[in-house]
Amino acid sequence: MGVPPIANPKLPGSLSRIPMLDAWIRIAPDGKSTVFTGKAELGTGVRTALLQVAAEQLDIAPAAIDFVTADTGRTPNEGFTAGSHTMADSGTALLNAAAQVRALVVQGAAAQWQLDATKLTTRNGVVTAPDGRHMHYGDAVRGIDLHRQAQEKSPLKDPAKYTVIGASLPRVDIPAKLTGGAAYVQDMRPPGMVHARVVRPPAYGATLLSADKAGVARMAGVVKVVVDGNYLAVVARDEWQAVLAMRALTTSARWQAGPPLPVQETIHTTLRALPSQDITIADNRAATGAAVTTLSHRYSKQYVLHGSIGPSCALGHLVDGKLTVWTHTQGVYPLRAALAEMVSMPFDAVRCIHTEGSGCYGQNGADDVAADAALIARALPGIPVRVQLMRDQENQWEPYAPAISSQLSASIDASGKICDWQYELWSGSHNERPGNAGKLIPATLLARPFVPSPSVPMPMPEGGGDRNAIPLYVLPKSRVVNHFLPVTPLRTSAMRSLGAHINLFAIESMMDELAAAARIDPVQFRLKHLDNERARAVIQSAAARFGWDKRKAKPDHGFGFAFGQYKNIMGYVAIAVEIRLDRSTGDVRIARVVAAVDCGQMVNPDGIRNQIEGGILQSASWTLYEQLQFGPQGIASVDWASYPIMRYSGVPDQVDVVLLDRPGTPLLGVAEAAQGPMAGALGNALAHVTGKRWRDLPLAGPHLKS
Repeated sequence: MGVPPIANPKLPGSLSRIPMLDAWIRIAPDGKSTVFTGKAELGTGVRTALLQVAAEQLDIAPAAIDFVTADTGRTPNEGFTAGSHTMADSGTALLNAAAQVRALVVQGAAAQWQLDATKLTTRNGVVTAPDGRHMHYGDAVRGIDLHRQAQEKSPLKDPAKYTVIGASLPRVDIPAKLTGGAAYVQDMRPPGMVHARVVRPPAYGATLLSADKAGVARMAGVVKVVVDGNYLAVVARDEWQAVLAMRALTTSARWQAGPPLPVQETIHTTLRALPSQDITIADNRAATGAAVTTLSHRYSKQYVLHGSIGPSCALGHLVDGKLTVWTHTQGVYPLRAALAEMVSMPFDAVRCIHTEGSGCYGQNGADDVAADAALIARALPGIPVRVQLMRDQENQWEPYAPAISSQLSASIDASGKICDWQYELWSGSHNERPGNAGKLIPATLLARPFVPSPSVPMPMPEGGGDRNAIPLYVLPKSRVVNHFLPVTPLRTSAMRSLGAHINLFAIESMMDELAAAARIDPVQFRLKHLDNERARAVIQSAAARFGWDKRKAKPDHGFGFAFGQYKNIMGYVAIAVEIRLDRSTGDVRIARVVAAVDCGQMVNPDGIRNQIEGGILQSASWTLYEQLQFGPQGIASVDWASYPIMRYSGVPDQVDVVLLDRPGTPLLGVAEAAQGPMAGALGNALAHVTGKRWRDLPLAGPHLKS
């Protein structure tokens, strides 16, 4: 089940699909206010930001609102929490729905008092008349039916009078996380709960020959052993008993090997040779000046793990024919549809409740382990079942960020203007989230396996591998082609920013090389090719705060700059970095980062800084260190030793985030906006310090030694 179809395209944000006001806001007779969103808190702070939006327009204190997120039994269907869409879609919907509900509350009070509604004021859930009379929202809303269509125009507050929007309200999800409270799905311990562990095949395509089900069933504490085709699981009274039983079942299992994986060292040659759907996403053929310099280069990135610090977990409970799954999926409604198909139950008999998990940043193992919980709970009706993956299972079976290869040729004319731009990329799917049961690994392992629906490219302007492949720069003559690979050797899906990470790395690397060829400063070269004033503003702000024009060469230090507007429709980010290189070890240290950000109306400035800082660190880890290790025998990155990520010692010495507020302008997503520019800035800084251009990610390694 996808998101509902558009009901009224003139309504803002997610209201266009879910237009009924009471799907978003309800006010009880006792004045209790409940606000709903179909989006999930993934650690990005959106629960707090969305609460602020609703509280501002409702004129109710945030602490007085019961805020409900992603639950198929209670909240609207907003599909996936992904792509930096939460504030643009759900935030915009709540902004308008709350304003309209506030107006209806005022009308209700005015009718009861027989006064002009324009003379009434609201504050903290109370309507006040000019003569001092007051009425709580619960009383004012009596006789007002909120089960009505939203209107196309909303009585929004003047942004100059905002007191909650624009304030750095402390995040509501942080206290439990800091104090060891029940913050995550991993922390849930309902009464009577049992623990389950699964045994995955040793590699893709392996077939089970035998397993000692009876012997494992006799082990201490074991409640059940599940064997269904190639699907294996154990259930025990406590977690350690489940782990021991899992190990015993793993040892006893005999498998027939599946087909080998390709060789990692030649993966990009392998990918380019695969059948592809060739999609031209930009083709501009305006007349330009004659080329005086042409550059042509290849860029690449390896497969990357999500690398969630805590392995994926879910709970399932089947009671009276109703299945409830607590899950850290990013899409409770699509997951519900896939689970219902897998266990042959109607949609309304399955409920998915989002509960936070360790940061996922796309599709990690959360959906798969939810399927495990559903299957095992079905086998143990009436008993809550907790399933948690082991680290090696998470790493070997999650959908990876695809490896991507690209080719970019660009030319400049005598005036230093870009007169030709030709870019093409090869990438597998970035969108294999649950749509049907076959997208879930457990469902594919059953004796009667489900088959995944075919992979399809994500259309622009969102894009998948081709996200941000079209530069925002003014390029009169340009062509961009996405060679979409429907079938690739490794399982892949969504990873934060999708193709924007490598595409902006390639674009911004080439911009620096062209600037050098034109003998123009890199920042000025970018400004020379931009007519978007907001883009120019973030570039100028980042350069000014960094002191770009005053930077001075230092031994073993490099400077880099890059820019991007996420998807060319969301947040703008420009980043300047300074790195230092230890030539004896090849170690790259990030001395300083300055980022300038424009995401429209700021809701929670501190939350925006959190996201940009986090995106900078995440991108630095991807760009410098991360790559999945694999070979013909299977996935080799089974732990942190075989999959290095950035450690605390590698965190930048200084990160400075400049926020450009745009009061009253649309909310623009920002959580994924820094990853691409940070990659480009690091690549440019490394080229500056080494005098050599590095185009294959990850950048760090022994090759940087003197």
